Amino acid sequence: MTVCQDSQRCNLRLQVSLNLQKVSYRLLDSFKYLTWHELKEHDVRGNEIRCPRVREGPSAEELFFRGEEDALQARKQVTEKEEWQQRLQENWENCANLNLSFQDLGDLYQLENFNRILRRLIRVERLWLVDNSLTDLSAIRLPRCKELNVSKNHFTSFKQLPKIPQIRHLSLADNNVETLRGISDLRSTPLESLILKRNPCEFKENYRQL
Repeated sequence: MTVCQDSQRCNLRLQVSLNLQKVSYRLLDSFKYLTWHELKEHDVRGNEIRCPRVREGPSAEELFFRGEEDALQARKQVTEKEEWQQRLQENWENCANLNLSFQDLGDLYQLENFNRILRRLIRVERLWLVDNSLTDLSAIRLPRCKELNVSKNHFTSFKQLPKIPQIRHLSLADNNVETLRGISDLRSTPLESLILKRNPCEFKENYRQL
């Protein structure tokens, strides 16, 4: 066998390998916008997951305009009945311990879907919402929440926090809270610890005594 033939075989194998990688990447790329409950043949429910990815994907129209045909094909049209079944499968009402951090909520529809989920967390006791670019959750009520971590967001006031009547441990580290206005709402709660590290209010004199 000549050196030329060996070289041709190596080039052919390399080309086949590259083509397989492209097919594999395209296949994976087609699922990048699917949420966990859109995957087929599983019976996992929302209250069984600790750190789910819940960010809503673009609409079919948006995918079409972006030219992302692979992702568009992976997403099937759902009927109202199927959508209702998905909501039941989410089962957020029975979550007690949930981490929804780092969701990358870059679009308004993603934030709306995120708030929809938060409104269903009527039994959650421990909730982490770290680094989600959140600015206002005052319309959300978490009646049983005892531990809430909303560090690395964009809150500027205590009044932008959700209603948390049972809160014991609250972390607001790395936000933009300038004043302690609204902190009086927490005095009627069983609060034991409050973390305000790396907020502008930390530089106010005697802020710990307020």
